[in-house]
Amino acid sequence: MKMLSNPKISIVTATWNSANTLVDCFSSIREQSYRNIEHIVIDGGSTDGTLNIVNDYIREVAVFITGKDDGIYDALNKGVALATGDVIGFLHSDDVYASSQVLQGISQAFQDDSVCAVYGDLLYVQKNNINRIVRRWNGRPFEANLLSRGWMPAHPTLYVRRDWYLKIGGFNPSYRISADYLSVLQFFSVEDFKSIYIPQVFIKMRLGGASNNSIMSIVKKSGEDWRALRACKFTFFGALYAVLYKNFSKLAQFT
Repeated sequence: MKMLSNPKISIVTATWNSANTLVDCFSSIREQSYRNIEHIVIDGGSTDGTLNIVNDYIREVAVFITGKDDGIYDALNKGVALATGDVIGFLHSDDVYASSQVLQGISQAFQDDSVCAVYGDLLYVQKNNINRIVRRWNGRPFEANLLSRGWMPAHPTLYVRRDWYLKIGGFNPSYRISADYLSVLQFFSVEDFKSIYIPQVFIKMRLGGASNNSIMSIVKKSGEDWRALRACKFTFFGALYAVLYKNFSKLAQFT
């Protein structure tokens, strides 16, 4: 892989009726000290004030498309296909960067030409108060045995060389909630997929997303997680253990 002395980072944001949170999202990108970025916004056909907000920031958006899509992963795949950066990350429309130095730290980590991915820590915050922390997702350096315990880096914090998204063909849209988990399994199961964990908070994520907004969503996600593990050659009982461990380990994250 080539050395990235000043990597171009593509940030993909999927929006759909996101007017209540989108200004915070865009503002946190504007505040980043690292500027070799490409912001790609994929809108699913919003009918609230989302498009007006995008228009207010349009000079800072490299690519913007709007129209009906087939869910969040279809939108993210459109963004991945349009990205021209060396590295791809995702900032969802209700998320913000935790500080102005996040992308600077990520860019420095990718100067090691053997690094395929960089990730950090995540804070879940109240929907209406991004300063009220509800849950902390602390990462750790990757070890192969972590996958068998359902471990994954916090996906909103994960930045991956674009070439690797091309290798796996993006996200599998048949997964409605867990396509990101499947992609993590596909990446981290490869022996030469080298990652770096930076022990700092990258993202503040509002509660209420598709994977955590109800008991039924958690049940559905667990089923998709099991399916993803099986697709990646985990045994029946190995996948079941990983799903159970994955869910119960989250209890320690709540504050």
